[in-house]
Amino acid sequence: MENDQSNRNLEGWVEEQLSLGRYGFSLNSLRESFDKHSETAIKFALKRLTDKGKIISIYKGYYLILPPQYTGKRILPPALFVDAFMKFLGRPYYVALLNAAAYHGASHQQPQEYFVMTSFPVLRATQKRGLKLNYVSIKSIPEKFVDQKKTESGYLNVSNPALTATDLVQFEKRIGGLNRAATVLNELAEVLNPDDFSTCLLDHVPVTVLQRLGFLLEFACFNTSLADALYSAMEKQSLKVYRIPLKASGPVKGSSSANRWRVIENTKIEIDE
Repeated sequence: MENDQSNRNLEGWVEEQLSLGRYGFSLNSLRESFDKHSETAIKFALKRLTDKGKIISIYKGYYLILPPQYTGKRILPPALFVDAFMKFLGRPYYVALLNAAAYHGASHQQPQEYFVMTSFPVLRATQKRGLKLNYVSIKSIPEKFVDQKKTESGYLNVSNPALTATDLVQFEKRIGGLNRAATVLNELAEVLNPDDFSTCLLDHVPVTVLQRLGFLLEFACFNTSLADALYSAMEKQSLKVYRIPLKASGPVKGSSSANRWRVIENTKIEIDE
């Protein structure tokens, strides 16, 4: 009898969370709301709701709530739950790389994965029902360069265009290589401003990344105003530049670095129009 009562109560509680704009819940918050119910009864009720396609576990102790329009896919768009999920994990974060670029209008390449920047220690990727949440760990989250975007469920932290641009170059291997990074950067350049290359941003980004970014802006995107602004900002900061390969893992012998960025052109960049 307790199981039947738990099923009804829990289902009503889950629907109430949804009506409040919450698309996920922790097992602990559920236990607090049903502290008179046994662990067995709660587990049984959760299994029943899972079997009915109303909830799905994406992490130990955390469930997503699937409204009717998403029950067929049996997963939610990450924008609806990432903020609450990262709060549950106690992690600072921002949506990054291709997903951030899409928020800024550079959606030429639709990502198969969802990229989230967070702090250390490293988080393993979350994979459920064809969705892959990829976490990239960095030393600190530069909150000054993180925008808040409104969603159906609240807000989402997203890197601003300038931080997105530097991340695309720094973590190009995570998104499929330099050609893809340059293609997205070419679109993103439309919303970048010369004054985006502030002292704070330059302090956050490795000099080698700035060199490659400047090279791509100048010779792949042919955006001289942005390239000049970045070069000028680096000069004002008295940043030391050394010869570095454009493609970190590529051969450098016989390749020229006769450009102001001191970048060795050891690969040809092809932008996908």
